[in-house]
Amino acid sequence: QVQLVESGGGLVQPGGSLRLSCAASGSIFNIYTMGWYRQAPGKQRELVAVITRGGTTNYADSVKDRFTISRDGAKNTVYLQMNSLKPEDTAVYYCNVQRGISRYDYWGQGTQVTVSS
Repeated sequence: QVQLVESGGGLVQPGGSLRLSCAASGSIFNIYTMGWYRQAPGKQRELVAVITRGGTTNYADSVKDRFTISRDGAKNTVYLQMNSLKPEDTAVYYCNVQRGISRYDYWGQGTQVTVSS
């Protein structure tokens, strides 16, 4: 099993910044990707950003040039730096990892990000 603990969410004004962290523990070997998803009320969960074990990154069009995903292998942690936040970024943000040859999905408990208008 992989356990994921997110932190860094909170309330921020439009144009502000937040940095989310997700620390992985447990069976952390053979992790292929780590990423962030978000879900706003009444909307589908959507991919925000993902980083592979090789360091390749991909972003949703809505967050490109504003968000940056990174990994710290020594700390088994993935980060999401969020700049120029907009009210539409308000959502619960979930950390995700894919592990093993089957790329089984593990999820964190979520952290609330609220961008006030």
